[in-house]
Amino acid sequence: MDLIRHLECFAAVAEESHFGRAAERLGMAQPPLSQRIQRLERELGVRLFERTSRQVTITKAGTLLLEEARELLAGSEALMATARRIRDGESGLLRAALPPDIAGETVAAILADFARHHPGVELELRELTTTQQLAQFASHDLDAGLIYHPCDVSGLELGPVLRREVGVLLPREAPEAELDAVPLASLSPYDLILFHRAAAPALHDDVLTTCARNGYTPAAVRHGQGASFIRGLILSANAVAFSPRDAHPAHTADRDPDLVWRPLAGAPLSWRLSVAWPRGRSDTAVSTFAEAATRALRETSAVSTELPPRPLHLRPAAEYWL
Repeated sequence: MDLIRHLECFAAVAEESHFGRAAERLGMAQPPLSQRIQRLERELGVRLFERTSRQVTITKAGTLLLEEARELLAGSEALMATARRIRDGESGLLRAALPPDIAGETVAAILADFARHHPGVELELRELTTTQQLAQFASHDLDAGLIYHPCDVSGLELGPVLRREVGVLLPREAPEAELDAVPLASLSPYDLILFHRAAAPALHDDVLTTCARNGYTPAAVRHGQGASFIRGLILSANAVAFSPRDAHPAHTADRDPDLVWRPLAGAPLSWRLSVAWPRGRSDTAVSTFAEAATRALRETSAVSTELPPRPLHLRPAAEYWL
């Protein structure tokens, strides 16, 4: 039995005190309305109306149940309205994620932009690696996220692919620090500090492949991602690290007395990333997050959609260049 529909019939008859007028109000014929009232009475085990050939009178039991019926109908209507707002992205919760290396000012810009365009939606922002985001997409625990490429994007839709130019962090006293742009091959004497492969396996492998293709095969790959930890390894372990240009803007480039950031000659490396969400589950809130994240990255991290000025090596079964 459709309880809500039967309660609507009950309330209409109670308020009109007439089956004919109630049926007209509900847009239905009188016989099926009478049948619904009879069935509701059977289900509840009480008589709701006294009927004569001239009038319909609500019973004491009907009067006692009418208020609760109205509350149920109001709750049902509110639930449906909330569902519509969630579906349209006007309220509810959006579970989104960013990778750990996104700058704080970018995070703040995303939150402010999203809140400005969708004040009725709570944005639950998580710090997750690309691998963790893909796992949460698969388990339906994430609505949108910013992921690094290449990775398995099966079942996902993507926003614009953005590029963060990558340079090298090295000791200020290193000979390569005197160069305006550092060739990858000149880093051969140094170990490499790189994010852990589990965080983004394909990107990790791409970095090492690109290094080898350009004459740099580090003797050892050390794993690290925290800024202080990486700094310590560079200063004490004869190692260098790759880092995006936007993490070292020109006005702060010389603040560290011990480290310098230099671009790589020929720009052979870049981090490519885009907002992703499960295919077919896009709504206004997801679209707003994608736009806010893309806009914030462009304004605070100086990312671009331009292709690098170097040969492209297409990856089979993928739309991205390596």
